[in-house]
Amino acid sequence: MTKQLNLRLPDDVHAQAVAAAAADDRSLNSWLIAVVRRAAAETPDRPGGDPATLAPLRGTGHSPRP
Repeated sequence: MTKQLNLRLPDDVHAQAVAAAAADDRSLNSWLIAVVRRAAAETPDRPGGDPATLAPLRGTGHSPRP
């Protein structure tokens, strides 16, 4: 099962992600999935070290809005 997500990226970050995906011979979607999986696996503060458990949110848990 997959979830759909609306992700807003600044133009420069989008361009960098597109270039990185192309260099890795992946679609942007596939590259983003790999990056998120890698980042999730490398998160050191998981409760009990369980990879299925979300790491606790820092701060308020809300994204800063301009």
